[in-house]
Amino acid sequence: MAKTVTLADGTVLPALGVGTWNMGEETARWPEEVESLRYAILNGVQVVDTAEMYGNGRSESVVGEAIYPYRNKVFLVTKVLPTNASTKGVAESCRKSLRRLGTEWIDLYLLHWRGSVPLAETVDAFRKLKQEGLIRHWGVSNFDTDDVYDLDGCSRIGECVANQVLYNLEHRGVEYDLLKTDYRRKIVTMAYSPIGQGGELLQSPVLADIASRHKTALGPATPAQIALAWVLHQNNVLAIPKAATHEHMKQNLAAQDIVLTEQDLAQLDTAFPPPTKKTPLDMI
Repeated sequence: MAKTVTLADGTVLPALGVGTWNMGEETARWPEEVESLRYAILNGVQVVDTAEMYGNGRSESVVGEAIYPYRNKVFLVTKVLPTNASTKGVAESCRKSLRRLGTEWIDLYLLHWRGSVPLAETVDAFRKLKQEGLIRHWGVSNFDTDDVYDLDGCSRIGECVANQVLYNLEHRGVEYDLLKTDYRRKIVTMAYSPIGQGGELLQSPVLADIASRHKTALGPATPAQIALAWVLHQNNVLAIPKAATHEHMKQNLAAQDIVLTEQDLAQLDTAFPPPTKKTPLDMI
């Protein structure tokens, strides 16, 4: 059975979603990207994540095309830039995103990262969008522990439902205190780039060794699937790996078949040690 996460209002979502960073950059690849997203939706993926920043809105347009026939199956996430996080800016950005996405509502609207606009102003703007029915939930992205604490001064527990941050085996700093801080405030942590950027992480001999001991519905496990299974193993974490092709999406979905053993987890902790002190939040 696929792992799930639960939002503060009781909404239950599969813990595996899909990200769309860099999608829409090349028009020639749009059909393949659309097909990949539709394949994901038809195979149980609900959370589709995008942002007004990605491709200056082109990613939202690709997502809009992909989800159009399946809107009610999708939990749609997009983000507003901090430069647009004022009362007026949030209202305008949200409506532009809605037009690009071809939908009447956004399921989760995030502040992409913290900027100069006071948090209270942005939170009030999000509340107004909820009252108008344009968004159903709101949250934040790239918020470190102190930023989450600051939300306490302008919002109630359960209002902010998600915090999207960089989290994978190479970037485990959030485990020191941020994951617990989010959980205590009923905030689901969304992990972007859960398998890294395709570089050194996936070349790890440890991942290859663990993969050799596991199989999925598609056959022998891959290092990327082990890295993704590790993120999916974490409590209160929703992973949003990008998959711009049908085959890549199939591989990500199959990672849900993997159940890591205590031996696997110990081996990963040795190769990629958990944090022993507070470090600044990693971002890409």
